[in-house]
Amino acid sequence: MVVTKNTVALIGTDAVAEAMRQINPDVVAAYPITPQTAIVETFSQMAADGIVKTNFVAVESEHSAMSAAIGAAAAGGRVMTCTSSQGLGFMWELLYIASGLRLPIVMPNVNRALSAPINIHCDHSDSMGARDSGWIQLFSENAQEAYDNTLQATRIAEHPDILLPVMVQLDGFIISHAVDRLELIHDDIAREFVGELHPAYSLLNSSKPASVGNFDSLYGYFFEFKQQQEEGMRNALQVIQEVGKEFGKATGRSYGLFEPVGMDDAEIAIIALGSACGTVRSEIECMREAGIPIGMIKLRSFRPFPAAELVRVLEGVKVVAVMDRSDSFAGGMGGPVFMELRSALYDMPNKPQVINYIYGLGGRDLSIELTQKVINDLEEIAGGKEVQQKVNYLGLREGEE
Repeated sequence: MVVTKNTVALIGTDAVAEAMRQINPDVVAAYPITPQTAIVETFSQMAADGIVKTNFVAVESEHSAMSAAIGAAAAGGRVMTCTSSQGLGFMWELLYIASGLRLPIVMPNVNRALSAPINIHCDHSDSMGARDSGWIQLFSENAQEAYDNTLQATRIAEHPDILLPVMVQLDGFIISHAVDRLELIHDDIAREFVGELHPAYSLLNSSKPASVGNFDSLYGYFFEFKQQQEEGMRNALQVIQEVGKEFGKATGRSYGLFEPVGMDDAEIAIIALGSACGTVRSEIECMREAGIPIGMIKLRSFRPFPAAELVRVLEGVKVVAVMDRSDSFAGGMGGPVFMELRSALYDMPNKPQVINYIYGLGGRDLSIELTQKVINDLEEIAGGKEVQQKVNYLGLREGEE
């Protein structure tokens, strides 16, 4: 039975804070940074007012925030933090420690460009820079998905076959500070869905002593630890889908690794993630009404990357455009999602052509006109036009492309 609390209008940061209230973590350690600040500002007020039982720790930096989160999680607590951009960068060394220690920390990350030059608006350079840090990454299209993903992230991170930290991504300002319509579920339904944390060990449990973060060099088991992390990430492919289906039974909103739109008969397709999917979806629907066999894949899980699942969905597609809101600075190799997808398709017998469009860096808008340009390019390539450039910068100022 689908039960919702009410339909509300909230900005994205308040939607995430509301999910955090319902999760009621044991510890939240955080430091403010635009545009994430509003999440912990709202949640810290909840803690001060006694609405949650959370021990809110106001630290002196993002490095300290993740350090405190690691300590609290190792002690057996349910732990969350939040960040953006340079804040995520300041946590860098600790991201690897959190995942290497198999700590199920949940961290909403409000996507924002990395300086320099200074920019406070959205792109995915912060989270994509952390793509190999061992964290699961779930992307949100809107405030509803940011709320839903935060609730699900706790279940995913704490699953005994995973035990890895999770980042919930939401685009800075586009989602975080825009008012959106969403449905909140009843508190008791949320509590039942999230469940209780039963840690396998706790540093505070003297009757069951455990060591954490041991020195493991030369002839130790470091290599084996790393391989086990990869196993946890592989297991997440199945668990993310299972948790998404269970969430659907409670809310009517099911989730998977990605959402295919019109892919059953698509000959051309666009892969995107984050808030851009709304713009792309509207154009896809218009094109399909006009009889054009085009589809879209809204990528939700970037880590783990659903390679085999994407290969199956792209069977029969002639040309795929990959929309990257970040660059890899790899000498023209393209953006992160583009490189991941091309690697996934390498062994595919009749693989589609894959074209990369890097767009929206520093918050530059993805307009309807730019989306139409991508679709026009795909139609021409599917019709036999030779590909001029595999990697394209979409929306540069005129004369600078």
